[in-house]
Amino acid sequence: MKCEHCTRKECSKKTKTDDQENVSVDAPSPAQENGERCDTSKHRVLVVSVCPQSLPYFAAKFDLSVTDASRRLCGFLKSLGVHYVFDTSIAADLSILESQKEFVRRFHQHSEEQRALPMLTSACPGWARYAERVLGHPVTPHLCTAKSPQQVMGSLVKDYFARQQNLAPEKIFHVVVAPCYDKKLEALREGFSAAHGAQGADCVLTSGEVAQIMEQSDLSVKDAAVDTLFGDVKEAPVRRHEGTGSDGHLAHVFRHAAKELFNEHVKEITYRALRNKGFQEVTLEKDGEVLLRFAAAYGFRNVQNLVLKLKKGKFPYHFVEVLACPRGCLSGRGQAQTEDGHSDKALLRQMERIYSDIPVQPPETSAHLQELYQEWLQGSGSPSAQEALHTTHPSPVRCSGSLDIRW
Repeated sequence: MKCEHCTRKECSKKTKTDDQENVSVDAPSPAQENGERCDTSKHRVLVVSVCPQSLPYFAAKFDLSVTDASRRLCGFLKSLGVHYVFDTSIAADLSILESQKEFVRRFHQHSEEQRALPMLTSACPGWARYAERVLGHPVTPHLCTAKSPQQVMGSLVKDYFARQQNLAPEKIFHVVVAPCYDKKLEALREGFSAAHGAQGADCVLTSGEVAQIMEQSDLSVKDAAVDTLFGDVKEAPVRRHEGTGSDGHLAHVFRHAAKELFNEHVKEITYRALRNKGFQEVTLEKDGEVLLRFAAAYGFRNVQNLVLKLKKGKFPYHFVEVLACPRGCLSGRGQAQTEDGHSDKALLRQMERIYSDIPVQPPETSAHLQELYQEWLQGSGSPSAQEALHTTHPSPVRCSGSLDIRW
């Protein structure tokens, strides 16, 4: 993407045709015709981060494997002038690891006098914003303080990656491709910054919006490998975390807590549906005693029931993974809906099958995470890690702005 006022050929966006001829896809602007030259100091590095839950949509949409869909999407974005395309799995790794440590800490701190539990996930922006803007106490103290994968990715791009490239954070324009419209609100969250006051995500596009741009484009596109944040890796394989349609905080925190708190190694996690498929329970039991009781609450009806129980003090769970969408992040309205705005159930079933076939990689097995903790954050639990990987959840304030939410 070239500067609007640039007349230099190297600043023009080019696409390469089969006969190897370079063809400019931009017509000269009036400013160019007047001979004005661009101010190169205003050029910005374009970075796009893609959520793992978006890839099954592109795979289903274009009838490709998830790996080929990832490469096709990356190639298209780079044909538009994007410099780097990342996948947010590494950010989800960090979010999950911080959530695991926070739950263990809360479990030890919990008492009748200090109610540190339950811990409620805060990675879903629809739920987190509703809790902050509408519910307040007694809900917000129970929200996990670990940043969401999108927020962590903002810190990685605007701080870690910026340092690698010797760039100021404001020299990077960071776009996130996500399955959910609420991710746009998350990017605009007041008071959130990734590094030195810079906004973590400058723009969010839904998967459906990107697919529409792809369908309307006549650019010649060649598949390209997704970039990585680490120089020793050329292309990381597509992977996901455990969970039917989300980043799987429940499963990973449950296994970690069972091992750290009770020295129990959990191989298979059994989900038990209660009121409906959107509210499921997971327990760790020993000698007839329930040691851990976790739940997954998906969809607003289940969220309302959960909040009601919490306010009444009749809450049996240590941890709840809360998601606004009834079937998890895959069913985000930014990708899993028909033209008339209804849920596309056939497409969603196809996406769920594709997503379930993606290999699962636990965050603890990533060799690069320790590198990030040591080189970027000066160690796990350091003040730098706290600033980059954690946030706060304010109580409701009266707001007349258009960003407010009413469910």
